[in-house]
Amino acid sequence: MVRVKDFFSYMDSISPFAMQEKWDNSGMLIGNENTEVNRVALVLDITMEAVEYASNIGAELIISHHPVIFKPQKAFVKGNIAYELASRGMSAICAHTCLDCAEGGVNDVLCTMLDLQNVEIFPCEESENILRVGILPEKMTCNMLASYIKSVLGGTVRFCDTGKVIDSVAVCGGSGGSFKDDIIKAGIDAFITGDAGHHDFLDCKEAGLALFAAGHYETENPVISSLAKRLREQFPDTDIMVIPQQSPICNL
Repeated sequence: MVRVKDFFSYMDSISPFAMQEKWDNSGMLIGNENTEVNRVALVLDITMEAVEYASNIGAELIISHHPVIFKPQKAFVKGNIAYELASRGMSAICAHTCLDCAEGGVNDVLCTMLDLQNVEIFPCEESENILRVGILPEKMTCNMLASYIKSVLGGTVRFCDTGKVIDSVAVCGGSGGSFKDDIIKAGIDAFITGDAGHHDFLDCKEAGLALFAAGHYETENPVISSLAKRLREQFPDTDIMVIPQQSPICNL
């Protein structure tokens, strides 16, 4: 008999919750650790649509990347996602920045998809374990790399063109703009992340760092199918299902 606590222990072994950033809220956030689990649903974001899907397929547990409870809640009422999970007897385990840092986690999966070579952890002041740095399979111009990223991840790629040929690349799925200063100091050619702001692009272009924003969803969602595969291997007698989900952002 497999219980919620068995999934929590396994998730803690492959992406230790103690590695999460201080501001994060990863871990078991909703439910009963002793609940028997026959079916698990995986998803990037626990939305109401995801809750309905998981409930309809009879999942006792949802495992997500983004925390279902992130900021302090002043109310816990019908219509609130956390309430809806709890009222249906469903548990939620959320692995956020700990899964970003983990071996085989968000950023390692992204590096593998991009076929980066000689990948290493790139420690910086803000986080010791999240960033990765590697070498492209072949040198590319900024336009070539943008097209390559789009072909691998889909979505829309925004970037600044430094006019340089790119060889070394830093990678951070999700919102990685705050890491740019350390990457600039290290002399890396390009930085691939999910989200970046106007001023991030200005600063990077001025400093000669090619910045690529490939989408928060597009850079993080690939870890879900990878995690599902690992869970199926670890729990072969439990149904492990991925909830269909698309980016909430529309582009013309």
